[in-house]
Amino acid sequence: MVLGGGAADGTGCALTGTDAAMDDALGALYGTAGGDADRRGRRDRSAGLGGSAPSVARWLGDIRTYFPSSVVQVMQRDAIDRLGLSALLMEPEMLEAVEADIHLVGTLLSLNKAMPETTKETARAVVRKVVDDLEKRLATRTRATLTGALDRSARVSRPRHRDIDWDRTIRANLKNYLPEYGTVVPERLIGYGRASQAVKKEVVLCIDQSGSMAASVVYASVFGAVLASMRSIATRLVVFDTAVVDLTDQLDDPVDVLFGTQLGGGTDINRALAYCQSQITRPAETVVVLISDLYEGGIRAGMLKRVAAMKAAGVQFVALLALSDEGAPAYDREHAAALAALGAPAFACTPDLFPEVMAAALEKRPIPVPDPV
Repeated sequence: MVLGGGAADGTGCALTGTDAAMDDALGALYGTAGGDADRRGRRDRSAGLGGSAPSVARWLGDIRTYFPSSVVQVMQRDAIDRLGLSALLMEPEMLEAVEADIHLVGTLLSLNKAMPETTKETARAVVRKVVDDLEKRLATRTRATLTGALDRSARVSRPRHRDIDWDRTIRANLKNYLPEYGTVVPERLIGYGRASQAVKKEVVLCIDQSGSMAASVVYASVFGAVLASMRSIATRLVVFDTAVVDLTDQLDDPVDVLFGTQLGGGTDINRALAYCQSQITRPAETVVVLISDLYEGGIRAGMLKRVAAMKAAGVQFVALLALSDEGAPAYDREHAAALAALGAPAFACTPDLFPEVMAAALEKRPIPVPDPV
């Protein structure tokens, strides 16, 4: 649909009613002082929102009236980016009017330290709504997938009858097939270990909190809370820029984890991995997940040396360039190639794929790396 502008942009057709209101809402955000300026990609666009909080509140209400939620979220992001409305998000009235999504959470986290106390409770409510929605979407499948992986990783060679994994037992004994009897003679039985409340695996989530990783930080915090809720997995969550912060003691509430982060700043992957390495007590039963775009501000050789040492000790190491629905961001290709050469391929991972990636790592089988786009 094409909406009109000044003098209907020469179309001879004036807009009325709802169409005119939609055009006003779009024009307030995307309107320009002239067509030539837009074609040049000029940044100083004129718009009808200005710096007025009341006019922004009205505009937020209008776009929620005229556009679906997915479009509203895009327009809100554009308003923050194009018109510099971040400061207005520090007003409770504005936060109550916006459509909450993961990108808004990232913006609020980046403003966390500058946010006045009067706004923080409203901001936490917005973040909690998004986090709760993500947990509902991701938690059940994640627990089911990883529980199955943990059971399979505890296979025993002399299982009780009820614990036999018949599928794997048959495949392992196909060479003993007797065609005259139409059966397989199982020389070797493969079974599951019996369920136990003891910790079977340890997982360390090491998260880069540079500004470009905002969505990944949100998803990783939610997954960290889900993993921490599983008794058979000991989960540690570490965030880093040039400093390293261990947020493991806050994993029972991912909102607390998120407000414990500080998006932006430099990056020292080597220092973060050094800390994670110092916390590993059972390397053969540990999975380390580094979530970073790999732009290293620390010691590159040290970073790679630590990854090699962890893998040599038996640690399963996974490098994710992003944990989001948006694909791979800009990343350091040289470092990604160096990690791949060490047997730790670096790739972007969607939240829906993450449980399968973790299941493969827990079972020590090949990681399901998605095909590059």
